[in-house]
Parts: sequence; structure tokens; C-alpha cells
Amino acid sequence: MELAIDTQNLKMIIKEAVREAIKEEKIDFFLNSIPFVSNEEMEDIEKIYGEPEKRETAFSEVIEI
Repeated sequence: MELAIDTQNLKMIIKEAVREAIKEEKIDFFLNSIPFVSNEEMEDIEKIYGEPEKRETAFSEVIEI
């Protein structure tokens, strides 16, 4: 079975696939660059700055990795 596709459509499909792959890699890099905070460190932070305020969420997004 042969599939006929013009050059412009093929380029557009490849560009979109590359954009998606780069976006996923950027998100993965960002999430992996967030340092881990131990329980002791979190307690120290809360002692210095207090408990975080309870706020209503303005925006939320789910990221699948």
C-alpha cells in the first residue's frame, strides 16, 4: 500500500512531532531539576516563614509524563 503525501504536509507533520517531543523534554527537564526537600528542611522553612497560606486554586493543569 502506497501513501501519497506532499512535501509541505510531511514537513508540517514532522515539525509538529518535533515540537511535541521538545515540549515533553523541557517539562521533564524542569520537573527533574526541582530539588528534593527533606522533612527537616521543610520544618526549618515553616519555622522561618510560617505555614503556607490556604488559597483557592486559580489555575490547575495535569501533565502526563
